Amino acid sequence: MSPAAPRTPLPLVLAGARGHGRWHLENIRRLQQAGTVRLVGICELDPLTGAELEGLGEPAQSADFAALLDATEAAVAVICTPIPTHADLAVAAAARGVHLLLEKPPAPSYADFERISDAVDAAGVACQVGFQSLGSHAVPAIRALIAEGAIGEPMGVGAAGAWARDEAYYRRAPWAGRRRMNGADVVDGVLTNPLAHAVATALAVDGSARADDVTRVDTELFRANAIESDDTSFVGITTARGGRVGVAATLCAERPDEPYVIAHGSRGRITFWYKQDRVLVQRAGHGPEEVLHGRTDLLENLVEHVAGRAELLVPPASTGAFMKVVEAVRTAPDPHPLPVEAWRSVPGEHEGVRRRVVPGIDGLVAASADTLCGYAELGTFWALPDGRSGSASDSPGTRVPAAPSTSRSPTAETPPR
Repeated sequence: MSPAAPRTPLPLVLAGARGHGRWHLENIRRLQQAGTVRLVGICELDPLTGAELEGLGEPAQSADFAALLDATEAAVAVICTPIPTHADLAVAAAARGVHLLLEKPPAPSYADFERISDAVDAAGVACQVGFQSLGSHAVPAIRALIAEGAIGEPMGVGAAGAWARDEAYYRRAPWAGRRRMNGADVVDGVLTNPLAHAVATALAVDGSARADDVTRVDTELFRANAIESDDTSFVGITTARGGRVGVAATLCAERPDEPYVIAHGSRGRITFWYKQDRVLVQRAGHGPEEVLHGRTDLLENLVEHVAGRAELLVPPASTGAFMKVVEAVRTAPDPHPLPVEAWRSVPGEHEGVRRRVVPGIDGLVAASADTLCGYAELGTFWALPDGRSGSASDSPGTRVPAAPSTSRSPTAETPPR
């Protein structure tokens, strides 16, 4: 058998190379060393230094994304810029025939999500949405266990995310913690950005990843921090099959821990710590079984897909249900500020920095994942109409239309960090 022909590295542009973009830069460095891709351009407001680009050659640098794509003749672009810029940059790349890895959340509104999807479809390019947890081999393994009846009749999926972010986290960028900025949607809330993986992974485990799989979304949005968006929230999702997915998340945990998803069944449960690719199966008649799964890198998968060697793992259509949740959060009333007796300020990780903690929230998040109930149904005083700040006539949940056809569309002249 003759040896396989050497692969030509795909020319790649990275938009947004600082902040979370540093993770992508390191991944690109790894793949460039493996001969898979070749970094030809960096789109940043401030050019990267030689030290930041060590081992990556001398890629072109510009704050003009479209011009950079044209100048470098890139085949692939990784977009890791602020949420409001995603749609414009993705459409610009698709119009030039450039394949995409688009960081989550793909867009701040369902209308922008449709704009991206339409542009990608019209151009015939591939678009991978950057939900890295959906590259875990655990997801299809869990789906197979559920399908074969390992835990009995499916009874819903819960997810819990108890993280901590200090007050400086919301000062890291002008758009941090915002719902809107300069007339554009941002929707930088706990469910839609920091713990968006909890929502998307729960929907994937349930087998309800597409937009048509969701018929109703109820939200409970709260904030302990002095921000516009939510930092402690619950979302209850009704699926087209009549199932239930519940996700509780906070950035005000007392003791931050690994987020997880639980698939509930009539004869057991499956717990998935999705950042670790770790799965625990507990079912009647068997001892507990724990398995550590592998994971496929989404940029590698995109490259393999472009070469015709793999199916794309996270195309936009497979994030439609997640975008229904984003839209529900976007169109819900502004998050309720928690009353002062519901939170306290404690020292943050770094000297001189504080963070806000909601006492008891760790247990509430876990209880929600166990029961699929929101904070109000669990009897939490600050989630009830008579026990929280704001109008007593406000309901704790917000019902939203399934897929609105109009929305404000953000504009991005240049991709900020």
